[in-house]
Amino acid sequence: MTRRRKRIDSDSLIVMTPMIDVMTVLLAVFVVTAPMLTSGIDLDLPRAGHSSISGDDHAIQIGVDIQGRYFVGTEQRTREEIVERLVAMRGENPKLAIMINGDRGASYGAVMAMMGSLKDAGFQKVGLRTKLEN
Repeated sequence: MTRRRKRIDSDSLIVMTPMIDVMTVLLAVFVVTAPMLTSGIDLDLPRAGHSSISGDDHAIQIGVDIQGRYFVGTEQRTREEIVERLVAMRGENPKLAIMINGDRGASYGAVMAMMGSLKDAGFQKVGLRTKLEN
């Protein structure tokens, strides 16, 4: 009994290389942005208002502590480093939203300097986070 080999049509094969490339890029973007999504330092946010503004759950969180230091997640960075990093991220997501978490005792100047630097860099969605009053 003779066996015949089936000929495989090259057009019917799934090419995996483009899918792997896309998944690698998505993984790299996720790995870079995931630590920035949560603020890892303990801040005493000021209290203001009885209702919250929705829609900032996926915003990048920047912390300003009582000494005026800037944090992205738990990493302390200079204001210039943070703005540079966010400008690079904006290339991937032009609708990037940013929330500044300023400690209650933080210098108003330090919080406003960060907000001004972000506005100067062209960010449109920059907000300040507070706690709700009870």
